[in-house]
Amino acid sequence: MNNKIHMATKVLPFMENYGRELRIGADIRRKEKVKKSNRICRKNEESTRESRSSIEEGIKEYEETSR
Repeated sequence: MNNKIHMATKVLPFMENYGRELRIGADIRRKEKVKKSNRICRKNEESTRESRSSIEEGIKEYEETSR
């Protein structure tokens, strides 16, 4: 209830009462999930670059041998 924006005041009740943002322990886990997701994305991007490079090399070899 303290982490929902109040319709009348347009701020969190916690912020209104204590003058600071409410910290929820779940935020820490979300940050770790984001870090893990970023690592996976970087790994996938690297794999995609390697695949693209390999495909381009294969195309060049094919073009050279088909002449």
